[in-house]
Amino acid sequence: MQAARSTGAVDPALREKVLKFDPTRLDAAFLDNPYPTYHLLRQLDPVHRCPDGSYFLTRYADLNKVYRDNRTFSSDKKKEFRPKFGEGWLYTHHTTSLVFNDPPLHTRVRRLIMGALTPRALRALEPQLVALIDSLLDKAAEKEEIDLINDYAAAIPIQVIGDLLGVPMADRGPLRYWSLTILGALEPVITPDQLAEGNKAVSDFRDYLIDLVADRRRNMRDPEQDVLSRLIAGEADGERLTEEELLQNCIFLLNAGHETTTNLIGNGVACLLEYPDQMERLRGDPGLIKPAVEEFLRFESSNQLGNRITTCEVEIGGVVMPPETQITLCIGAANRDPEEFPDPDRLDISRSPNRHLAFGAGAHACAGMSLARMEGQIAIGRMLKRFSKIERNGEFVRGGRARFRGYLSYPLRVRP
Repeated sequence: MQAARSTGAVDPALREKVLKFDPTRLDAAFLDNPYPTYHLLRQLDPVHRCPDGSYFLTRYADLNKVYRDNRTFSSDKKKEFRPKFGEGWLYTHHTTSLVFNDPPLHTRVRRLIMGALTPRALRALEPQLVALIDSLLDKAAEKEEIDLINDYAAAIPIQVIGDLLGVPMADRGPLRYWSLTILGALEPVITPDQLAEGNKAVSDFRDYLIDLVADRRRNMRDPEQDVLSRLIAGEADGERLTEEELLQNCIFLLNAGHETTTNLIGNGVACLLEYPDQMERLRGDPGLIKPAVEEFLRFESSNQLGNRITTCEVEIGGVVMPPETQITLCIGAANRDPEEFPDPDRLDISRSPNRHLAFGAGAHACAGMSLARMEGQIAIGRMLKRFSKIERNGEFVRGGRARFRGYLSYPLRVRP
């Protein structure tokens, strides 16, 4: 049975184009602004069958259902990633890390990580975070200009996650490149060069971590605040990880804590520049920073796409799917579903309720969401407090990716 499709007045040529949507064939215009396409998909074909037989979901209710049923909808990506990555380090990494696994591995790793990201631990981290952000803003004030991404948004999570894992400052130079390269391989389609670069990035990252883990075993730190020590100590407390699971989930932590938070900060400031009335609201009432960050997460979700595979026959939106059907969850579309968010294309920093899916939901809800929120609130809030004038200082460059939405560069001019 096929999903009911809208019969509203839509240009026939546009309708045909939408019904032929293929997430493996995306042009620059789509990557610049995917939301018109998402709106039409949600209206015309919300459970869209792609040319490869997978399904692309765009309705909030459908995504919420999938997220909250991890028995029917598996996160294990071995069958999906084998033909894409073949035998290599990218395959090993993306089928061993927390996000692309089901229990029991997912349960073991998540419990260990969450134990090191308690409210108490985050409060202890806050003074270091404020000092880091203020130092970056000091440099911007001296020059009266800053690249929002390279000089600010990307620098913050790299240092924070580096601190949590205890990566020495002198060793942090390659982390951003490794992260971008490994995560870039998750795009719907990659080139042979991207595959080779991704495999090398995992290999190089892994080689570095072997020495870091060995050193930490000899010099353990407080497992309540040092995530790497907690992962290692957990092995001795019955929550055992193999050496490969340990290494690959350290890579995952650095990756997951880096790009999505970089995008949150960059997208948030860019949203305020695009909607100056909301920037003035936030300046006038700094207490709105918490709901503002939630709205940035909804309006320009850092992570736009997720994936699941069915474990049994299931029906979604009137479409019956057999076992082992691959599903793409379009977070960017669901977070602008008018059935859940009134006037969804309007940025409203006081929006309430705001049950967005930027961090997923259910058992796989992002383990680091509280940390990401804290970084976003402090980074954006303190930038607005420090500078009375923030404006673009040249052309920005978008990231050019479908899964992770953000910028590669965004030059700003700032004044106290």
